[in-house]
Amino acid sequence: MKNWTKQEILEVYNTPLMELIYKAAETHKQFHTVGEVQVSSLLSIKTGGCPEDCAYCPQAARYHTEVKVHKLMDVAEVTVAADNAKAGGASRMCLGAAWREVRDNKDFDKVLDMVKTINSKGLEVCATLGMVTEDQAKRLAEAGLYAYNHNLDTSEENYNNIISTRNYDDRLNTIKNVRKAGLTVCSGGIIGMGEKAEDRVGMLYALSILRPQPESVPINALVAVEGTPLEDQPPVPIWDMVRMIATTRIVLPRTAVRLSAGRMSMSMEGQALCFMAGANSIFAGDKLLTTPNPEYNQDMEMFKTLGLTPKKAFSDKLTEELI
Repeated sequence: MKNWTKQEILEVYNTPLMELIYKAAETHKQFHTVGEVQVSSLLSIKTGGCPEDCAYCPQAARYHTEVKVHKLMDVAEVTVAADNAKAGGASRMCLGAAWREVRDNKDFDKVLDMVKTINSKGLEVCATLGMVTEDQAKRLAEAGLYAYNHNLDTSEENYNNIISTRNYDDRLNTIKNVRKAGLTVCSGGIIGMGEKAEDRVGMLYALSILRPQPESVPINALVAVEGTPLEDQPPVPIWDMVRMIATTRIVLPRTAVRLSAGRMSMSMEGQALCFMAGANSIFAGDKLLTTPNPEYNQDMEMFKTLGLTPKKAFSDKLTEELI
């Protein structure tokens, strides 16, 4: 495994775009099955009212957005959503709760029941619930959780410009706790928040030095929401998204690179370039927590046109066991 420096990653990032896509495609072909894309569903099980001040997030209680606060969903509601996700072609179900951190209470017990239920349906289960202790991560693993998402969002240097209610070490400590529990790690970030190229590179550097590296890295384009501090940020150019995905693929060759938020504003041609550059996972369904997202049938049409096939659940695990 190559030990990248920030300067080396920046040089990759600044490679002429067509050459960069070509190099990323070669790397992708070496480590992944070309044309195989994991379809994940993301469900907001507890919406709004979050005490954090993430500048991009419409769920922060302190911002005046149109997001309506909803208490934790019932297990039965989540079960129906899981059935719909599986029928739509998803192999992973991600549960998101607008919490600062997990607390040991009845709500957490309910989340554990959700994980058990979804896992029993043959879906990989991922959760993003805020900060977790090692013991809480172990309880999630025992319930059948496959992955835990905790994004770094941006570089350590830029982090305080985006969030002040926690720090970078809080993020890294949660990832460590997740690793100790034997869970796979999903961690990435957002571009289009006013950051510099060096901040995008800094985030990738921070992910590249984790041992082991994250199994999954979501690359999100900011969806600017009215009422948040970043509401006036211009849309992310598709070329920035392609460049970021290609750089991620080269720096983290074995990782699943997730083409995440922002797909609503991307053409099929733009998304095709992202797949060419190494993206091999998408979120499908009409919402990404609280922002719009293409529906399953639209994505299946795109898969048909581009000759893509949905990846089966737990296939990485099976491969690891065979080696």
